[in-house]
Amino acid sequence: MKFGVVVFPGSNCDRDMQDALADDLNQEVVMLWHKDKDLGRFNTEDCIVLPGGFSFGDYLRCGAIARFSPMMQSVIEFANAGGKVFGVCNGFQVLCESHLLPGALLRNANQQFVCKNVFIKDPEENIFKIPVAHGEGRYYADERTLGELEANNQVIFRYCDDNGKVTAEANPNGAIRNIAGICNKNRNVFGMMPHPERACSAVLGNTDGRAIIKNLLMAEQLVSL
Repeated sequence: MKFGVVVFPGSNCDRDMQDALADDLNQEVVMLWHKDKDLGRFNTEDCIVLPGGFSFGDYLRCGAIARFSPMMQSVIEFANAGGKVFGVCNGFQVLCESHLLPGALLRNANQQFVCKNVFIKDPEENIFKIPVAHGEGRYYADERTLGELEANNQVIFRYCDDNGKVTAEANPNGAIRNIAGICNKNRNVFGMMPHPERACSAVLGNTDGRAIIKNLLMAEQLVSL
């Protein structure tokens, strides 16, 4: 399995993602420049990653310009063919702008940038401590879309407290229904606001991010990390 990490002007977590995948998870990583188009070396068993940062300076809307880059046109085709695509923070915003995922990421409810460790949990009630760092991370969708997400089990993470309780106090940005991450109906496109790549190194005292990346993207490739 190979990982391709797309680099946009303004990406600032691309090398973090590369280090987490290559050094902490021992995976093959290829860096992909946004002006390129070629994904010929990847197949549907591989994964393209859209990292965090401020692509194109977050002008217009977060991810709105990156969505039209040449590489993203290839990423959209790759996803529609069944390839795995994973967006973190700004990458999640790009996925929503590209309509690979439903909904939108709005300005945080407190109108402030938030940067801290938070707790999130998956549908199996596994709890992870993962950093967030964003100013526009408040997930929003209309009621019909939310109903479809819930019915199809597409909500992959919710903000919670350290005991797994979903509360308003545990929600760092005001995301509707405490949603921290979602996937598409085919479960090959994933987006989340927290940064698992920042929680993969034992040196940092937190490796919860390894389990997230493994469970979402490498379940069939890795037995243990």
